[in-house]
Amino acid sequence: MKHYHFIAIGGSAMHNLALALHDKGYRITGSDDVIYEPSKSRLAAAGLLPTKFGWFPEKITPKLDGIIVGMHARPDNPELQKAKELGIKIYSYPEFLYEHAKNKKRIVIAGSHGKTTTTAALLHVLKHTGIETDFMVGSLLEGFDRMVKLSDAPLMILEGDEYPTSPLDPRPKFLHYKPHIALITGIALDHINKFENWEKYTRQFEYFIQSVEPRGALIWFRNDPRLQQIVNNYPNLNTIPYSTPPYEIRNGKFYLHDSINKTKIPLQIFGRHNMQNLEGARLLANALGVPNEQFYNAIQSFGGASLRLQKIHDNGNTVIIRDFAHAASKVRASVNAVRELYPDKKLIAVQELHTYSSLNKKYLPEYKDTMKTADTAVIFYDPEALRIKKREPIEPEFIRKAYNHPDMHVFTTPETFHRFLYDLPKNNTVLLLMSSGNLGGLDIEHLKNR
Repeated sequence: MKHYHFIAIGGSAMHNLALALHDKGYRITGSDDVIYEPSKSRLAAAGLLPTKFGWFPEKITPKLDGIIVGMHARPDNPELQKAKELGIKIYSYPEFLYEHAKNKKRIVIAGSHGKTTTTAALLHVLKHTGIETDFMVGSLLEGFDRMVKLSDAPLMILEGDEYPTSPLDPRPKFLHYKPHIALITGIALDHINKFENWEKYTRQFEYFIQSVEPRGALIWFRNDPRLQQIVNNYPNLNTIPYSTPPYEIRNGKFYLHDSINKTKIPLQIFGRHNMQNLEGARLLANALGVPNEQFYNAIQSFGGASLRLQKIHDNGNTVIIRDFAHAASKVRASVNAVRELYPDKKLIAVQELHTYSSLNKKYLPEYKDTMKTADTAVIFYDPEALRIKKREPIEPEFIRKAYNHPDMHVFTTPETFHRFLYDLPKNNTVLLLMSSGNLGGLDIEHLKNR
């Protein structure tokens, strides 16, 4: 029985990898200085939750088969230092995933936005059509109990993240996967705490294209000018461009057009950007032997990825939608998608500034006009988060100017922010809640009942 120890086991991807290895019968231990839900409960249910939080070098012994280190750990982590002293093999989680998949056919979905939904749609279709695959995806999906699956399947689907690999490796995670088929949904500046300008950020995607295996293929969104400029630098690469497929909205529902069979495919998800995500997933499915008819049949039951334009309340009068959007391009796409679906309702767009990028003064101007189609814009951020992330103070007026919305409300305490939302008139209203955090501890059930 192999024994792997996880340093920073509580991370979203890390704890799912730990659970996947545990499912395979490996012995798994781990450490972390703090673990939040749902990681905490899921690890506890599997018997993998550390009994004490903190770092314990005595856990690192020569008997370990390997260390898997997460991005949350620091380079001077005492367990990591002990592993180096003992010469134990150290993996980042993308390195470990590649080691598992190096003899499999690898499909990697990358891009600044839409990669989770595209990956989720492809996995949904493959499951529906009975094609076995391993995978790693950035969100828990309906019909799957893990974000990571490791088996003997000949195929692996990987969501490709451009964020740095580990405290020991600043390269983007997606550079480890070496895809046979790659997809890029588009490029929009993100992770400004790691990539301070457009040139450095877009260069990572050029490196990703270079990592495609010989005789491999790249599927890419042709209406992204920056991506198009990069792809043009590789005339000998097998490329498959795609654009927004034809669709329509009828009675509050999105329909994809199957131009070959002259049919209209009813969908559970919505938004122009999601139509683009589905088109990318269709081309990937085709490349794996799934014909269009089977794809369109399967995709009708696809409910999207968790917290990606997820409708959590609809009483016919008030609609509440929860979304993960945080980067500027994602906020714009989500606001426009909700406006397109609900043209006659009052749209209140709410965003929590929670990430390193969104709390960076240099990045905030990227949000200009992202909420333009909303009737009211609401921003919440906690000055304490600025202190923790070692960011300079941000004044509410600076945010108002950056977003350029005529009806904008900015809150810096959870109490005033929550009270504003609870007291909002909600007649004929759609409330879009965007955050990669928890909106200052907002009581969603209370909000529904107000």
